[in-house]
Amino acid sequence: MLALIDRRVILFAVGMLCCLSASLAKGASGDKPNVVFIMVDDMGYGDLGCYNAESKIPTPNIDRLAGQGMRFTDAHAPAAVCVPTRYGLMTGSYPFRMTQRGKKPLIAPERMTVGKLLQKNGYRTGMVGKWHLGVENEKDPPADTALPGGPVDRGFDSFFGIPASLDIPPYYYIRGDRAVAPPSLKIGDSNSEGWTRIQGAFWRAGGVAPGYKHIEVTPRFTQEAVSFLADQSAEKPFFLYLAYPSPHTPWLPTKDFDGKSKAGMYGDFVAQVDASIGRFQQQLDQLKLSDNTLLFLTSDNGPVWYETDTEKYGHSSTGAMRGMKGDAWEGGHRMPFIVRWPGRIAAGSTTDQLACHTDLMATLAELLNAKLPHDAGPDSFSMVPTLLNQKPTSIVRTTLVSQSSRGYQAIRGGSFKLIPQLGSGGFSQPSKEKPQLGGPKGQLYDLDDDPGETTNLYQKHPETVALLTELFDKYKADGRSRR
Repeated sequence: MLALIDRRVILFAVGMLCCLSASLAKGASGDKPNVVFIMVDDMGYGDLGCYNAESKIPTPNIDRLAGQGMRFTDAHAPAAVCVPTRYGLMTGSYPFRMTQRGKKPLIAPERMTVGKLLQKNGYRTGMVGKWHLGVENEKDPPADTALPGGPVDRGFDSFFGIPASLDIPPYYYIRGDRAVAPPSLKIGDSNSEGWTRIQGAFWRAGGVAPGYKHIEVTPRFTQEAVSFLADQSAEKPFFLYLAYPSPHTPWLPTKDFDGKSKAGMYGDFVAQVDASIGRFQQQLDQLKLSDNTLLFLTSDNGPVWYETDTEKYGHSSTGAMRGMKGDAWEGGHRMPFIVRWPGRIAAGSTTDQLACHTDLMATLAELLNAKLPHDAGPDSFSMVPTLLNQKPTSIVRTTLVSQSSRGYQAIRGGSFKLIPQLGSGGFSQPSKEKPQLGGPKGQLYDLDDDPGETTNLYQKHPETVALLTELFDKYKADGRSRR
């Protein structure tokens, strides 16, 4: 029988528990752990074998990683699209709180970031990959001129990557805060027969740097990440944020991966991403860094994978979840999330604890016994008790706010999820629906009983709708959900 939600459960995060002091969690050597956060792009909950036994894509390296650590089954991106998710990860803040908009750096200079937190605690910080949070002059970078507002101005000692997605021009590399070569040439658009316009080998026409080839970007980032590891010394711990721009479009598997999956060129590209992560793991092992490295792996949002693709290939990229990238439904933001720390996190473990990418900041702060400023990480909850199987010393996450590409703000309380509007709020059709006379104005689902979001309980439980609405209003008014 469906249990009515308890007001005390819904409002748990408003302030039932008092925060106690946390002790420093140390690695086997007694030193601060190295930290690696790998974010892949547009990969679904159902793509990995460790999450979906019926996946048509071989992912042995990520599956092995899951076997060596902890696998979350209820972890979420704070948004169902790229930019707001990355903002949430870096700042520990729900993206609806973002104050800087438009064609400029999206993280305010004074904002605490994960990189700044670790810099302040003695870490050498580096980023490789897709930034997508804005730099000055991003669309027309001058030669040999600084591009302010990027990673090296927001907490990273080094950066090699690209400003945005591989289907958004102009296309060029940045090292540090300067374009390696300006995008002085032009490239036409690209697509693939048999796929929609936003699938396959899709990119938009625009500027491109001399010698820049889309197919080489993912391998290049793996090499840069491997080189970063080789450059580290035992004197300082390191933090590496490795943000692959794949398997986001353009889907460009190299020849070695053609036909490696049974899910078309998308599946082949996912297999290549898995192999890239395997190579990185191999370098960690060879350099004897694995034992004292806390490694996270996740995706920024769901895949661009329609129901017709599932029918064609017999592969559900979102598993049992409804929807896909952009959607307020679970397929848009419920993510694979794996954490490994040998000797500290139980190998082969699984948890259904609710988690969000925004939780990285509070987690690392607790591990390092670092006190966060009051305005830092307002929506970040520590995962340390879950990861280390400890009694919580602070409030654990029981609520979640997630954002769709159309700006739908879905709020979760316990097992209940409220989407105040009708429709997917994203790419799936219907994206937006008008309420019918006598019908529901929004959507309410009990994810414990109905993870596929098939039964709308909005009219059946108006008291739950009211409580979740009240909670979201409080989060907006307070400027935080973490107490």
